[in-house]
Order: sequence, then C-alpha cells, then structure tokens
Amino acid sequence: MRVLFMCTANSCRSILSEALFNHLAPPGFEAVSSGSFPKGQVLPRSLTTLQHAGIAIDGLNSKGNDAFVDNPPDIVITVCDKAAGESCPVYFGPALKAHWGLEDPSDVAGDEAVIDAAFRATLAHIEQRFTAFFALPFNDLDRDELKRELDRIGAL
Repeated sequence: MRVLFMCTANSCRSILSEALFNHLAPPGFEAVSSGSFPKGQVLPRSLTTLQHAGIAIDGLNSKGNDAFVDNPPDIVITVCDKAAGESCPVYFGPALKAHWGLEDPSDVAGDEAVIDAAFRATLAHIEQRFTAFFALPFNDLDRDELKRELDRIGAL
C-alpha cells in the first residue's frame, strides 16, 4: 500500500510523515510526500528532528505531485492545518483521501528549546496516528470502512 502525505511546501509536516511512516511501516507499506507549491528544500529543523529520533533522512526532498505520475498512491493524506486557515492541496487521482491536519511547527516562535519542543510534539502526534493506522485490520476493511477509519485517525 502506497500512502502520499501532502502539504503546501513539502518541507516539514509531510516530510516528517513520510520519514516516520517508512521507519515504522511493515513490509508492503510505503510512504511518499509532496507539496502543491514545493519549497524545493526540506527545512533543516525537520531533518535534525528526524535524526534525533533515530529516523533515516536519506532521499528526503521537497517535490510536487508530478513525481508520482507513474506510480500513484493508494491513499492520500493531507496534513495542512485547515483550522488555522491554511489552504490544503488537492489530489485529483482515484486514491482514497483523508485529512490529518497538523499545526505547523515551523510557525512556532521562541528560543531553540521551544522550537525543538514543537517539532518533537508534531512528530509524536504523527506517531500516535501511525500507531492507530498500522493497527487497522486492512484485510477486513472495504473502501468505505477504511475511509471512516482514516477520518477517525485524523481526529486523534
């Protein structure tokens, strides 16, 4: 199963999601990420947060949806923060779609400790959702049931 995590810039939340998903995923699951307006580079703080958590950062890069034309995802999850008025990207392919909004830790102001804590908290929130995701009985769920479960997880 291939999961695409989408955000606007593809430099922080979607990158954290891609890397952590692939770190935790059992065989047969793979994550990629993209942005509607890719920044062209991953935020250095995203990379250091992943490294401090023992998660590989090799190959992570900021990219748009055109990177997946030949290998479309099964599920698309947007991670932008609609609650903060942020516009979320739209994926027009046939994939199952869900929204798992996350506050942008790169918007947090403060000293290094405050900013680091925001990035670590975001990664922990993502991990909580992935724990629920990987616990799903995928073989027993039809498409509508999976959609309901994805929406439930997005509310965590």
